Amino acid sequence: MSKLIMTADDSASIRQMVNFTLKQAGYEVIEAVDGQDAIEKLDSHLVSMLITDLNMPRMDGTELIRQVRAKPRYRFIPIIMLTTESQDRKKQEGKAAGATGWIVKPFKPDQLLGVIKKVLK
Repeated sequence: MSKLIMTADDSASIRQMVNFTLKQAGYEVIEAVDGQDAIEKLDSHLVSMLITDLNMPRMDGTELIRQVRAKPRYRFIPIIMLTTESQDRKKQEGKAAGATGWIVKPFKPDQLLGVIKKVLK
């Protein structure tokens, strides 16, 4: 059975690109339009990994990571921040919240898949 990865991003084009890249590599994908949507969907799906944007309406990526890490079944899953933000301060906030890795947009599909293969066992 292939692994289920959730992607949370308010940009439909980014969700579409990530979805296409992951499905081509054999992963199943569930999409969320923001952090709040992701939290609601996590309660009814068992995902192996989360890829999230930082800047989203209703709940940003950092708060999403904090809430995901508070759920016992998701305490140790890999969480990748996929964002346009590259400042060290933002990266430190993400890491402190529990992010496993950080990829700056725009991304190359091979780069994303390389990170996923590294962190997803």
